[in-house]
This record gives sequence, structure tokens and C-alpha cells, in this order.
Amino acid sequence: MREVTLRIRHRGGPESEVSARHPEVTFRSVSSMTGSGTERKRIMELRGPTDEIRSFIEEFRRAEAVVEAEPLSPVTGEHAYVALIIDTDGWDGIRARLSEMGIHYRMGTTIAGGIERWTVYIEADDDLSAVIRRLEEGGNDVELARNVELASIERPPGMPASGILDGLTARQREVLSTAIAVGYYDHGGGVGVEDVADALGLGSTTVWEHLSRAESTVMNALFDRFEGAENGDRQASEDDQTGGTSADPHRK
Repeated sequence: MREVTLRIRHRGGPESEVSARHPEVTFRSVSSMTGSGTERKRIMELRGPTDEIRSFIEEFRRAEAVVEAEPLSPVTGEHAYVALIIDTDGWDGIRARLSEMGIHYRMGTTIAGGIERWTVYIEADDDLSAVIRRLEEGGNDVELARNVELASIERPPGMPASGILDGLTARQREVLSTAIAVGYYDHGGGVGVEDVADALGLGSTTVWEHLSRAESTVMNALFDRFEGAENGDRQASEDDQTGGTSADPHRK
């Protein structure tokens, strides 16, 4: 399998169009679209100068496909989470095209200066050129930024917490990231499971179950990581005391 990163100028996509006029603001999808019918919900994260973020939101609200765009908290700094409701009727999104082709993609698409950065995963026998041609329909501009064998990608050094989310399902990642975005884990924030459920368009019980499993997976992974680190430190200390090698009970 290959990991491919594409830089896409999505013509007609409200995020991409507004982003092109606000290059100082970086847009990131925090959750995938949820809900039934043509109106779908999602959470987006905006980073940039406060005034530019506010201007981005105001202009985004006026986009034809956007039903609602409301910050989850007052925009006072250089970072904001916004809850969106988008009418997908007749809207040709990049995500929809990838799904139609059966192409898996990484959640958390970022947009800056009108360019959407998508990371997708293709099998060895998939025709990448055909995928790009399909995405270029509607006048979209697609540029190949990266194309590597997935097995050749190494985790970056110096990140002891990397990999702790690997055990989560896509839905658990989405629910957990949305919970973080809406302030569910902020001390004294007053945000409950019902608020997370509303943001996702899911039932409270369903969200609670996903959060519970996600939290259990993450905490177990952290415990294993810490325990492994402690064992490694303990072994290193023993090696230092025995001249660099562990004591062998069979040696005389």
C-alpha cells in the first residue's frame, strides 16, 4: 500500500474558496461529516490572526452550501473551533469522490491559501493517474506532493507518545477528537456527553460508548508505554552496574 499526499485547489468548495481569500488562516477538519439527509454536521479548527478568523467565519457563513457556522467559544485568540452545518445537496466534495472510488483517506484535512491537503492510501494495483483525473473534474487543480510505500515510513524519533492512537477505530478517533474540540475534557468547562453528541449528530449513549472504549485504549497504551520505558531504564541501570551487560547466572 502507498501513502499519497495531494494538494488540491477545490473549485466551488466553500472551505477552499474562502481560504483562498484568507491565506493567513489555516483550516483543519476535526471531524468527518455526520447526520442524515442533505444537511451534515462537522467541526472545523481555524488558526490565524483573530480578526482574520472572524472575517473567515463571516464570509464562510455567506457561502451557498453553508447553513450554519458557529464558533464553539468566543473568538478572542488565534485559535477557534467552529461547528458547521452544510447542505450537501448538489455539492461535489473531494471526500465524496474519494469514497465513490473506494479510496481510503486520512481524517484531519488541512486547507491553507485555498489549497486542500489530502492524504490518501492506495493499493499497488490502483491507478493513481485515474484517481487524480477523477478529482480534477469540475476544474479542480491537483498536484502530487508525496507518494511513498507505507511500509517505508518510519515514526519520527523523539516522539515517545506516537502510536498510542493506533488501536482506535476511525469512529473512536472522530468522537475523541470532537470531544477534545468542544471542551469535554476542559476542567470546569461544563461540556457534557450530550454536547459532544450534538456536535456529531449521534445519540448520547453511542458517543459515551465510543468515548469509553477510546479512553480505555489510550490509557492502556500509555500504561504499556510508561511501563516499557521504566523497564528500559531499569535494565540500563543494571547494565551500568555490571559493566554494560546483564548478569548471566550461568557464567562462572
